[in-house]
Amino acid sequence: MAASYLQEEHEIFRESLRKFLEKEAYPNYEKWEEDRIIPREFWRKMGEQGFLCPDIEEKYGGSNVDWGFSVIINEELERVGSGMVGIGLHNDIVIPYISAYGTDEQKEKWLPKCAAGEIITAIAMTEPGAGSDLAGIRTTARLEGDHYIVNGEKTFITNGIHSDLIIIACKTDPHAVPRHKGVSLLAVERGTEGFSRGRKLNKVGLHCQDTAELIFEDCRVPKENLIGEEGKGFLYLMEKLQQERLVVAIAAQVAAEEMLNLTINYVKNREAFGKPVSQFQNTQFKIAEMATDIEMGRVFLDQLITEHMAGINVVTKVSMAKWKLTENARKIAAECMQLHGGYGYMEEYEIARRFRDIPVASIYAGTNEIMKTIIAKNMGLSQSNGQ
Repeated sequence: MAASYLQEEHEIFRESLRKFLEKEAYPNYEKWEEDRIIPREFWRKMGEQGFLCPDIEEKYGGSNVDWGFSVIINEELERVGSGMVGIGLHNDIVIPYISAYGTDEQKEKWLPKCAAGEIITAIAMTEPGAGSDLAGIRTTARLEGDHYIVNGEKTFITNGIHSDLIIIACKTDPHAVPRHKGVSLLAVERGTEGFSRGRKLNKVGLHCQDTAELIFEDCRVPKENLIGEEGKGFLYLMEKLQQERLVVAIAAQVAAEEMLNLTINYVKNREAFGKPVSQFQNTQFKIAEMATDIEMGRVFLDQLITEHMAGINVVTKVSMAKWKLTENARKIAAECMQLHGGYGYMEEYEIARRFRDIPVASIYAGTNEIMKTIIAKNMGLSQSNGQ
């Protein structure tokens, strides 16, 4: 049964996107994995077809549609492969900071090119010494005349190589008490003096997704590139993390669905001891267990998306979905690989890639341990700061 937030126009959009991906993504995905990057040309084609930033205003190049269209984009990209995650980050994680907190001038300058695929975005929170503890970042931005002077390093940055516009979390007041009140957001553009990229990181999975280190050495960022108000960066991050974590939950759910479908097809066609592997009771029980977990996850996820689109605060439920669905996907990856037998360990079988790609979903956008901390705090069990 279709989710309640989906209407006929959503399904027409999905069909159009699938046809596009069948032509432009599926045939090229293995090459992108080998090359360790998705070409910029693909981003531009996505933009030309209206598959980037669909929910921004029409005057900025979007379609001003509801977030259900973004959900469809995230789902269909995940069906191609988890390495497509950088596009969802661009559409649903970075752009909302500009849409919600940017000035009219910033929106006019950046959003049309973001929607066209000419500007690729990234967000830089994580540092070598600060991951889930966002208030503990050490990158500083000191205002001198018309520019902020930025110093620090960021790591594990999705779209780190391709990005033309990077929103960075930095300390504009290193002495603020409490610490999080000193955090601000700045937009750093490609070519800015003092900004350079470090290594393109060699990850276990998500090979075609470009992840990199970013380095800021007396980087001169115009003060008009401040996003929102100084000192409110942590607040902005907290307001937008609900959607970021929901995007991760969506990807994990779809990955689980895809892995199960792959495995069902495999066990029906693979024979052992004179009969299909699907006819063994152990196989049937494993498939039944996974199908049940996936069905329950889908119902919870669709309800959450509906509530999120209605503007309801679902931080606790999103934290539950993020940890549970990513953990479920990790477990299903292992079960599905086992049911593939020795072939599951071969790179030419998609389950091997899925097995490599899924574990990081439990780590990024806040580790699953942080998710449980938030749930506990919101249940009145802890007095610590939630994120």
